[in-house]
Order: sequence, then C-alpha cells, then structure tokens
Amino acid sequence: MAGGAEQAKLRRALQSAALVAGVAAVPAVDAQALSDDWRFGAAIYGYFPSVSGTVAMPTGNARTIEADADQLLRNLEFAFMGSVEVTKGRWGAFTDVMYFDIGGSKTGTGTLAVSGMQLPPGISAYASLDIEATVWTLAGTYRAVATPDVSIDLLAGARMLDVRTTLNWEFSAEFGPFVGPGRTGSGDARQTNWDAIVGVKGRINFGEARRWFVPYYLDVGTGESDLTWQAMAGLGYAFGWGEVIVGWRHLDYEFKLTDKLQSLAFDGPAVGIAFRW
Repeated sequence: MAGGAEQAKLRRALQSAALVAGVAAVPAVDAQALSDDWRFGAAIYGYFPSVSGTVAMPTGNARTIEADADQLLRNLEFAFMGSVEVTKGRWGAFTDVMYFDIGGSKTGTGTLAVSGMQLPPGISAYASLDIEATVWTLAGTYRAVATPDVSIDLLAGARMLDVRTTLNWEFSAEFGPFVGPGRTGSGDARQTNWDAIVGVKGRINFGEARRWFVPYYLDVGTGESDLTWQAMAGLGYAFGWGEVIVGWRHLDYEFKLTDKLQSLAFDGPAVGIAFRW
C-alpha cells in the first residue's frame, strides 16, 4: 500500500517535470518584445479555497487520533494574499505570500478515526480543527518565449509553508482506553517546511488590442515535504489603470509519514487586481 502511494507521488512529480521540460524546449523568439528597462508588477487578490487533508495527533493512550480536514473546516476566519514581481530583459524574480486562518467543528461517527480501533455503534465523536498557515514562494525567472501574444517564463526557487494545527476531540461515551477524562483531549502541532520548486508561468493574450489574456502557473517541488505542487489558470482583462483577473488555484502538500500533519490541500477560486509599471 505504502509503496503504491510513493509510486503515485513519483509519477505525479515526473509528469509535472516532463511538462516543464517540454515547455523549456520551445524556442525563444521575438526578443523585440522584451525591454531592458526595469519593470515591476504587484497584485492583491482574494482566494476562497476548500481545504482538505489529514491531521494525526498522538494521545496519552498510545493511540493516534486522525481528523479529515475536508470534513471539519468550513469557516475562513482571515486571509491575506499578494504578490510582487520585477523583470529586466529576460530575467526576473517574484514573490507570493498567502496567509490563512481557518477553523471549524463537527459531530458525527465519521469525524475522527482512532488508529487500530473502530468506533463502537452508538458512539459519536465531536472534533474541532483550526489551521493557521503562511505560504511564501520566492523564485527567479527566465523568459523563454516573448511575443506579443504569448509569454512563457521558466522559474526556479523555493516555497516555505509554516502551519500550526490545533485539534480538539471528545467522544460521546467511554470505550476502549478512552475513559473518564480520557474521553476528551486536544493537541497542537507546528511545522515549517522548505521545498525547492521548478515550474513555468506566463500568459496568452488575445482579443481587441490584446486586452484579454489567460494567465497560467505551474510548479512542482520537494525537500522537507515528500511532494508539493501548485497550479493556477484564469481569465483576465487589461484596463488603462490595471488588470482584473479571475481564476482557479490549487496548492497541494504530501508530508513525511512521521509528520503529524500528513497532507494538506487548498483548492478554489481566486479574484485579483494587478498593477504594472
């Protein structure tokens, strides 16, 4: 089972790397579309993701409580997202920061799983989960393709995830080792992961005066995480004062088997405003 999961992760990583390599093979053309002047861009956007994942907390009874984040998390309490980029000729750099504070709770027989045990019939579990996460991406870029219609940037850098999870649980009745005060418990964990990433980003312009465009982004990486990848695609329109962009963004993490946070994924729509000068 574990070997199959690792092979699946490796296949996903190789597929993403193959896509990056395929884009890298596209010849660079129309260097006249580039500028040797310093150019800057900044964006502020809202992101409204659903969250999935698995959190495992050891208990005083030598058991592990597992909670599925997608069953528990319903409330986005606070979020901040923004990015800044700079280019000069073919070379550039960008940074992107996301901060989330998400929490939720649920009562039901399927809310929690106890390692090595099944909940007896008639016993339900209450659980609440809070996740506070900061995701910081920093990368350098090289413009491999630059035409009035298409731009393709190759990127390489790093992504940092700093996440704190707090899990509270309570069983409706005693069973197994969960008796007396042991029916109720809580635990929290914090981990910071740094991962190297490679990928591509860019845009496709079309329409009158090329005001419409399709932005896209893909990266894949590993390091302190088993695997992380991120993808985004959308639709934008350029006004005289800036750009408005709507899209869909997915960020995925698979952690080491020994980590309390075993997996985490953000998936949902994003709306942003970008400025360039």
